Amino acid sequence: MDSQILKVMSYNIQVGISTRTPHHYLTHSWKHVLPHSQRIANLDRVARLLGDFDLVGLQEVDAGSLRSNYINLAEYLAHKAGFPFWYHQVNRNIGHFAKHSNGLLSRFQPVEINDIPLPGLIPGRNAIMARYGTGEESLGVFMLHLALSRRARMRQLAMISEQVNEFRHVILMGDMNCRTGSPEMKLLFKRTRLREPLEETFTFPSWRPSHHIDHILVTPELKVQAVHALQHAYSDHLPIVMELVLPKSIQMIRVAA
Repeated sequence: MDSQILKVMSYNIQVGISTRTPHHYLTHSWKHVLPHSQRIANLDRVARLLGDFDLVGLQEVDAGSLRSNYINLAEYLAHKAGFPFWYHQVNRNIGHFAKHSNGLLSRFQPVEINDIPLPGLIPGRNAIMARYGTGEESLGVFMLHLALSRRARMRQLAMISEQVNEFRHVILMGDMNCRTGSPEMKLLFKRTRLREPLEETFTFPSWRPSHHIDHILVTPELKVQAVHALQHAYSDHLPIVMELVLPKSIQMIRVAA
């Protein structure tokens, strides 16, 4: 049986807000709390990017509140991009005003999916864990959005390390809010078999990428063929993408959309 090629993306979509200059953080700040007519058009552009990928981790989505016109953004993007499986995880529910969430879109049906509460000074952050396949050769996929505080990130990655070590094969992705060489990432590499990237991939800010804070990390048996950022400024982050070859022992069966 031939090895499978898997195309993976991690993307902080900033709730569908297109930010192209620093002053947009001020002039567009109202879009974080109120609906606006251009959000759906921008999300449609994002969806066209997602269509080329098998597995997508999304940060800063909304599960359906006033600011998103009560549209679940993970569900919307899954439908528009033709993903048969989607999952959203609400981290902070502010009722009608905002439902801060993460999302996972997949062309494969996981056999298990769980929320993992993360420690932090402000409660509410979680990671998503999806398991594909069974037994020792199953694939664990982790998606997370870490805290802004280094102290909290250290605690969060220490906890995630324990979960990662339950799998032989792992993909861990998300907005880590820290670079590869940071103390918290060094802790992650020390405590797990996740490989440190050979090169930095700059994803933030999208209009002049100079920070390496979005990551896709894998264990050694997953062969990385390519990794880069897509130059599409539909958010204040660029999407980071990876193409990898799975060991023949991992067989993921596609689900029809």
